[in-house]
Order: sequence, then C-alpha cells, then structure tokens
Amino acid sequence: MSTIAYSDELIEAGRLLFARPFLFIKGCVSIADLPEPDRIEIAFAGRSNVGKSSLINALTNTHNLARTSNTPGRTQELNIFESAYQQLRIVDMPGYGFAEAPEDKVKKWTRLIRSYLTGRSTLRRVYVLIDGRHGPKANDINIMDQLDKSAVSYQVVLTKADKPRGDGLQAVIEATEAFIRKRPAAHPQVLVTSSEKGDGMAELRAEIAALLVT
Repeated sequence: MSTIAYSDELIEAGRLLFARPFLFIKGCVSIADLPEPDRIEIAFAGRSNVGKSSLINALTNTHNLARTSNTPGRTQELNIFESAYQQLRIVDMPGYGFAEAPEDKVKKWTRLIRSYLTGRSTLRRVYVLIDGRHGPKANDINIMDQLDKSAVSYQVVLTKADKPRGDGLQAVIEATEAFIRKRPAAHPQVLVTSSEKGDGMAELRAEIAALLVT
C-alpha cells in the first residue's frame, strides 16, 4: 500500500477547514439551478449505496448534514453544501449504477451528472468513491472514462475499509492503484476510508485543504 506523507501543517489546515460548520444550501435538479461559480468546488461521485452521504457526514464532523438511507438511489439531485467561513462548496452527486430505478429517471440523472462534470469551471476535483470490498466496477470505470476524456481531475476514495476480511482490503487497494496508474486525469494516490471508524478522514481533509492553496 503506497502512502503520502502529509505535513503537520496540511493536516492541521484540513482539520480547521472541516472544524467549521458546513450548511446544506439546496438540491439542484438541473444545471440552471446551480449556485454562481464563485468558489472552489469538489464533488463526490459513486455507485448507489457506496456510502457517499456517510462519508460527507464523517468528513464534516456531522451526523445528518447529508441524508443517509439504506435505499439505493435516494440522492436524486446535485446536493450543495457550503462552508460558512471558507470558499469551498461540496457537491453530492446522484448515485449511479442503480439498476432498479426507472429508466427515464436514470437517463435524467446521467444527463445531469455529465453536464455538471464537463461544464463546471470551478470544479477542482471529483472524488470517485468505490466500495473497498469490491474495487472498481463497470459503472465506476465509465465515470472515470468520462472524467479522463473531459480532463477533470479525480481521486479514488475506497469506502467501507473496515468491512473486508483478512487481506481482502490490501488486494483491492493494490488492484485499484494498478488500474488508475495510466489514467490521465487520475490522482495517483488512492485514499482508504471508513466513515464508521473515521479512518482516512484526516488525509482526505488534507487533500481538500491543499486544493484551496494551489
């Protein structure tokens, strides 16, 4: 498992960034609904039920900022969160890959996601969440293909790192790192997280804090 040594200063900057409250601003069902592009944006993408809402809550030190559900496909909008004290906007994207959703709804979500990813000038990075028990699936590869084609920077975040047994997590980490190695828009470092235990949150916060100073 490869690692990056984050400086104490960057870890502290990330802690301070997310020690301040984040607020839910609005849910957007179309690109026209989005706020003005007046600050840096990061987005979280992932398959339905990969744990996006749980990760956002853990990241922001809250329990219910992003609504969690056991029902895949509940997030149907671009949900917008902003810090009251920093020029940062978080965008929680609709989950993809939920086969039981109505076809017309899936097409609508897909168009919304594609339009946002390819047309938002203030989007600095997309965090692609992948289940740490399984590694990249076809839908994950499709979204990464789109991000590569559009030259949108993204970083893979493995979720639910507390779930695999034995050496399963390490095998997924190594396979994922090898998979993204030659992908042009992918950040080379795979982040490994557990929303339940808080693992990897300091590193994720540090990565986001670095975007504000570069």
